[in-house]
Amino acid sequence: MSTDPLVLAIDDEPGVLRLVKLELGALDFRVITTSDPNEALNIMEEQRPDVILLDVLMPDMSGMELLREIRERRDTPVIFVSAKDRDIDKVRGLELGGDDYVVKPFSADELAARIRAVLRRHMGVGANSVPLLADGLEVDFDRRTVRRGDEDIALTRTEWMLLQFLASKPGKVLLNAELLSHVWGPEYRDDLQYLRVWVSRLRKKIERDPANPVIIKTMPGIGYQFIADEAAEPTAAS
Repeated sequence: MSTDPLVLAIDDEPGVLRLVKLELGALDFRVITTSDPNEALNIMEEQRPDVILLDVLMPDMSGMELLREIRERRDTPVIFVSAKDRDIDKVRGLELGGDDYVVKPFSADELAARIRAVLRRHMGVGANSVPLLADGLEVDFDRRTVRRGDEDIALTRTEWMLLQFLASKPGKVLLNAELLSHVWGPEYRDDLQYLRVWVSRLRKKIERDPANPVIIKTMPGIGYQFIADEAAEPTAAS
C-alpha cells in the first residue's frame, strides 16, 4: 500500500482538477478529484484522504457550506483554493475551520509546500509530562487534552499545536515569526494575519473573556506570551 499522501481535490473547473492531479501526482501525491460535493463527502468517508483541497465558489454548494458538512464528520485538514484574494475572504475561510487558503493561479510547488506544511502540523509535536494550569485551565501535554473544571474543551489540531507551543514555554515571549515557523512552517513566517486569526480562535475557546485575555497575552509588534499560574503570580504582585 502506498504511503504517499492522499489528496481529495474538489473543484467545479475540470481544467483545474486535471492540473492538480497531473502536477501533484508528479510530486509524489496520490490525488482523487471530483466536482460533486455529495460525491466528495462519500469519497471522504470511504477513502479517508489526508488532506482536502476545496474550491470556494461552486454552483451547487459553496466551499464554505461544504466545509461545514466536512467538519461535522471528520477533522481532515482542508485547504481552500480560490480566485478570491481579499483578506476578508481568507480570514472568513480560516474562521470557518479551514487550515489554509491558496489563491488561484498557483504553482504546483507552492501548493505542494502548503499541503506538506498542513500535514506536518496535523501530525503533532512532542509532549511534556507535566500538566500546566493557567487561570483555571488545565493543559495536559501527554493526553493532549484541555479542561476547565469538569468541561473538556475541544480544539482542532492546529489550535492544539499553537496552544502546545505557547504553553511549553510559559512566561516567555514567543516572536510572531517563531510561532508561525514552528506551527505552520518556515514558509509562513511573515503571514501575521494567519497568526492573528488562529490566536483569536484559540482565545474564544480557552479564555473566560476573550476580549480581555489573561492566558495568552499579546506583545504588540513582537509576539505572544502564555501566562501560567506560576508565571502570573509575580506579575500580579508587581
